[in-house]
This record gives sequence, structure tokens and C-alpha cells, in this order.
Amino acid sequence: MASRLQHRVDVELERITRKPLRGAWIAAAVVTSVVTVIAGLLMRLTDPQTFPNIGLGLWWAIQTTTTVGYGDVVPASVAGRIIAAFVMVIGIAFITVSTAAITSAFLEAARERRAVESPDPLLAEVRALRDQMEALTAEVRAGRRVGGS
Repeated sequence: MASRLQHRVDVELERITRKPLRGAWIAAAVVTSVVTVIAGLLMRLTDPQTFPNIGLGLWWAIQTTTTVGYGDVVPASVAGRIIAAFVMVIGIAFITVSTAAITSAFLEAARERRAVESPDPLLAEVRALRDQMEALTAEVRAGRRVGGS
């Protein structure tokens, strides 16, 4: 069991290092989801008058994490407000990582498009030099045959 878990962790880490922003987004999404659920449950425990059921706690956590914040339910206890501050920071971090991942994907696609559309000038120069070298070699060989005949 432990070796399977270790293998899975190794595979995930290797995948994350190949595409770091995608991996960061997945990690942020998992952390954000876990924090949202835990915060919804904790809100019910720390502020039962404001959050009489778990569903309302989860509703509050989702709208706080996504930074929507309708304000229809607000924690009244100090513990609830501390949890709220933590959830807000996690939500903002998730939005930041998501924006970075999307921007990176667009930039990478644009870079690949430009690479296909406009070849590397250094590569073009090397090809031109190779063509000149082949032409000179052909001339030298032709001159030897004419002069040597």
C-alpha cells in the first residue's frame, strides 16, 4: 500500500515539474476545495447561531472562496472571522494561480505559433551558408574535372 502511494506521489511530482503552472493550478484547486469544505464545516461549529446547518456553512464557504461574497450570511464570532480571513486569502490565491496558468497557456501557444510562422533567423543563416558551401564544393569539383581532363 505504501509503495503504491509513494509511486503515485512520484508520478504526480514528475508531472508537476514537467508543466509547473498546470501542476500548481491542480495543487491550488485541491487545496482550495479542501479548505472550502473544512471551512464550511468549521463555520457551523464555531458560529452555530449564524450557520444553523452545514449546508449554509458550505454555501458561505463557496461564495467566500470564489470572492463573490453576497453578504447574505456573515460570521459573527471571532473564530468565524479568523476562518473567513483564511478562506478569503485561499480564494484570492486560487484566482491568482488560475490566472497565471491561463496566461501562461496563451503565451506558450502564441510562442509556438510564432515559431512555426517565422523560422529562427540563425537557422536560416546556417542553411544559406550550407547552400553556399555546397555550391562552392560543386564548382571546385567541376573545375577539377575540367582542368584534370
